[in-house]
Amino acid sequence: MKYCKNSRGFTLIEMMVVLFVITILLIITIPNATKHNETIKTKGCDGLIKMVEAQMQAYLIDEGVEANSISELQSKNYLPNEELKCPGGETVTIENGKVVTSKL
Repeated sequence: MKYCKNSRGFTLIEMMVVLFVITILLIITIPNATKHNETIKTKGCDGLIKMVEAQMQAYLIDEGVEANSISELQSKNYLPNEELKCPGGETVTIENGKVVTSKL
């Protein structure tokens, strides 16, 4: 049998080292991504609340009265005609002139 003296390739040890490094990187990265998921949900909900509050202010300036409900803002095209939900599933509503969230 002839052996190729000039054959290039990775040895089993080199492949194992590469797989070990990739595994360590995945072990470090995945928990970090899941930890930040809750922060993303909170920030998204805060942003939605601020947007509804801004639209309430615009409605007050344009109409001269405060909006009493989300549907009132939607009927005048200040908000989209869909249920406003935070990324965590909470529904955004207006109660006593304040924007609040409630879990269904």
